[in-house]
Order: sequence, then C-alpha cells, then structure tokens
Amino acid sequence: MFENLDLSGIHEENALKLVKMLLNQIEEFSIELRKARKEIQELRDEINRLKGEQGKPDIKSNTPQPAAKHSSEKERHKTRERHKKSKKANIVIDREEVLKIDREILPGDAVFKGHEDVVIQDIALQTENVLFHKEKYYSPFEHKSYLAGLPAGYEGQFGPGIKTLTRTLYFGSQMTEPKILEFLGHIGIQISPGQISNMLIKGQEEFHAESDAVVEAGLRSTPYQQTDDTLTRVNGQNQSCHILCNPLYTSFHTRPHKDRLTVLDVLRNGRPRIFLINAETMTYLEGLPLSKTTRQILENWQTETVSDEASFILRLDESLPDLPVQQRKAIIDAAAVAAYHAETGVPVIRTLLCDDAPQFNWLTISMMLCWVHEGRHYKKLIPVVNLNQELLRAFLKRFWEFYDQLLDYRGQPTPEAAIQLETKFDELFASQTGYAELDKRIAKTRAKKDSLLLVLKHPELPLHNNAAELAARFRVRKRDISFGPRTEDGKRAWDTFMTLAATTKKLGINFYEYIRDRIIKARSIPPLAELIQKRTKELNLGWSYSLA
Repeated sequence: MFENLDLSGIHEENALKLVKMLLNQIEEFSIELRKARKEIQELRDEINRLKGEQGKPDIKSNTPQPAAKHSSEKERHKTRERHKKSKKANIVIDREEVLKIDREILPGDAVFKGHEDVVIQDIALQTENVLFHKEKYYSPFEHKSYLAGLPAGYEGQFGPGIKTLTRTLYFGSQMTEPKILEFLGHIGIQISPGQISNMLIKGQEEFHAESDAVVEAGLRSTPYQQTDDTLTRVNGQNQSCHILCNPLYTSFHTRPHKDRLTVLDVLRNGRPRIFLINAETMTYLEGLPLSKTTRQILENWQTETVSDEASFILRLDESLPDLPVQQRKAIIDAAAVAAYHAETGVPVIRTLLCDDAPQFNWLTISMMLCWVHEGRHYKKLIPVVNLNQELLRAFLKRFWEFYDQLLDYRGQPTPEAAIQLETKFDELFASQTGYAELDKRIAKTRAKKDSLLLVLKHPELPLHNNAAELAARFRVRKRDISFGPRTEDGKRAWDTFMTLAATTKKLGINFYEYIRDRIIKARSIPPLAELIQKRTKELNLGWSYSLA
C-alpha cells in the first residue's frame, strides 16, 4: 500500500502536513501493536501456567527467521588492505632430521644438489612423572633433620607442566573443569576433580598481586579508560562483572552491584571508600530537592578533609536520620565522587568511554560516548512505511559518512578540521525528516553533542567502545561454558586470571609461557606492570591531555 507513496505530488501545504501526520500515526500504532502482541502472549502464557498448563511452545519454523540485527559493524568498518604474514617465521625448530633418498632408485649419473627444507609442526603429549630422591641428613647434636627441597613449581602432587596447562586451558582457552579432567586422563594423569578445582582457585596470592599491579599500572597509563559490564552468577546469585581497559591492558572486576559507588570502587582499584563534602559536592546536589535545613547542614560540613566510610555514614545517620532513600544515596555518591577527584598520588581518571547509563555520570571530568552504540539506536527503528524506511536509510548513510570523517580527523587532527566537523555535526543532527520516531532519535543524539565530539579535543580517544565490549564477550563465553564461580576464591580467580590472560595478549606475551614462568619462578618475563609502564612512555596515549 505504501511502497510507491510519493509525497512530492502533494502541493497543498496543509494536505501534505496531514499526510505526514497520518504516516507517523501509522508508525506509532505499529509500535504499540508489536508491544501489545508481545504482552498479550506473555499474559496468556502466565494464565496457562497458573492453570497448571504450559505456555506457548517455542517451536522453530522450518524456514530460519533472520535475527534482529542492530550491529553497526558493516557501516562503521572501513576496508583495509590485508597483508598475509608468513606463519613459518614464528615457528621455533625443536629438532632437525636429514631424510636420505634410497640410493637404489637413483640413476648412475645422479648428482647431489643439497637439501629441500620442509617444516612440519607437531606436538608430543606424554607424562613426565618424576620420582625425586630427596637427600636427608640428621644432626645428632642438633636433634634435627635436613631434607633437600623440591624445585620451584613442584610443590604438592603435581609439577609445573600440569599446573600451567590446567590454568591455560581453563582461563585462556575456556575449557570446563570436567573436560580438563577428561583430557588429562587421556594422557595418563591421575587427578581428581577436587584437585583440579583447588589448582585453579587456591593459593593464587602471587597472581592476585600481579593482577592488582596490572590494574594500577593500567589506570596510570592513560587519562582515559573504557568500561562496560556484564552479568556474572556467583554461587547462583546475579552479580556484575565490570571491565576496565585501554590499549595496554584489560581487567575484570566482579561485584554484587553496578551502581555509581561500585563503578567508583573499580576505578579506585578497590581502595577503601572515602568521602568529602566540599564545593564540588554541593554543585552535584544543586538540582536535588533538599530541604533548607538539610542543605544548611551539608554546607556547614564543608571541609577539605576526607572521611572514611564508617565515620561518614555514622555522621549522616546521626545528623540526617530522616532523609529519603534517593536523597541519601545522592549525597553519598556526590561525597564519594568529590573525594575521588580530590585524591593525590593515585590515578584519577579524567575521561570515561562508556554508554550513557546514569551510574557513569559525575565520575570523571568528561565522558566520551560510543558512536557505534549510538548507531544501534537507529538500527532499532523498524518503520513500516516505505517512505520512512528510505528516510532512515538516507540518514544512516549520512551518519556513517560523518563517522568516517571523524576517523580521518583522528589521524590528522587540526583546529580548522575540528571547527568544520562541529559545524557538520550541528547541521546533521538538526535534520527534520518528517518521520517522527527518527526525528526524536536525532534530537536525542544532538543532546549528547559534548560527549560524542570529545574526540575533537582529544583525538587519541577511540570513537567506539568495542574494546570493552569484546572483553565483556570474553566473560560471557566463560559464563556460558562454566556458568559461574561458586565461592569468593573462585570469583577472585576468575577476575585475576582473565585479567592476566587479556593483558598478556595485548602486550604480545604468550599466556602459557607467562603462567609457566611464574610457576617455576624463572622471572624471565618482566612484571606485566613494568611492561605497561614501558609501553606507556613509548606510545604516549594521553598526549592531548598534557596540552590542556
């Protein structure tokens, strides 16, 4: 009905306005209809369940239905020339063997012309069970025995090979504990499920310490950080895994909540919470409907001395016991953020690259929003009128053309180009297409101008948050395979080893070799925090912030 609709033939202004209004009504009704159908089916299923029956079965159609595609990878991705690297260049030769030809098949005039080399990769899986004969001496005078110690990595019943392989398979390759048990059994290792579990989560203090050092070095390495979060079930209860990353590291932090204080805890690498009532705190609270008495009490508390959590909460309880929950939470959040910004000697992040969830507000001086995430909102529009479909396609084309221009600007930033791009942003997101839902979406993007165009001031900022989202997928895959940790030790081990696995990958270090190096105390691989510090100086990822 609407496929060949052409409004250019309507010359009377009021009639044209009326037709556009009707088309938008159709789009609005179609949205409400989709919502209503979904809700009606959910209510029918619930009624059936209350009657002791089953809901509508989820029967897949014979013809696969295309999934809703909200990804913007195709539009944002720019084709790059690929250069295939030689795989053989990185192959380490373990042994060499000369293959001789059968002389009987050679003719009499055959002349030796050297060798033709062929590299074949292979692996040997076999046990290396060691019986150590530990020397033992006894001193009758001291009434004391002296016993030779085991080499590093051989503590307990298993050697460094099994300890390294188990951690690599579980955290690096995301195998489950039962499959690791089965794999080791095929090789001939006698080990129980409990021993594998303990090997993965118990006695990991050195790895925990290095993971904490990685986070601290990562926070100091750039003035900006990228963040995202995803669900993690701990002993069957929902918690949130928070991801922090930049080009040099990736870290995972599983916490019970995902509110502003929790995100702040992650940014502060778990240091004890502190609070401060100062002018900045009061600025955050300006829009809050506080009573005159409450506001006066808070103003009288203004100081430059921070309080620990117990003291601050006690003072709040004693002086303002009847505060509504939301007001109390806002005061606590504002005081915590102000204290964070006033810290010295520790990394205080200046820019956070994230989505526009409310818990990220206030935390940093500036916030950069993801352009790819913003593009998804437009992909979620499902116009039924062909004319509106064309309007949406045309706008998205302009949207991604502007994104490409921002990419080019990051490569060669100039003040003149920044001014031109800001002007183009204003023009693009001032568009009025006549498709009401699209125009609402455009207006919402326009309201985020400062956060979307922060890259004009700091060109080293990424235009998207894919790094954090890919890290979140790493946790999602682990969650899908292993469901989730069941203890606090397990939760911490998940965070620690996933942090080390992701960070070694970014630093170009083999995760298996890293784990073995630490287990046998070789220390041939420098501390990861030192490598991050070294790369920080080499790359200078926050160069524009030093100019401000």
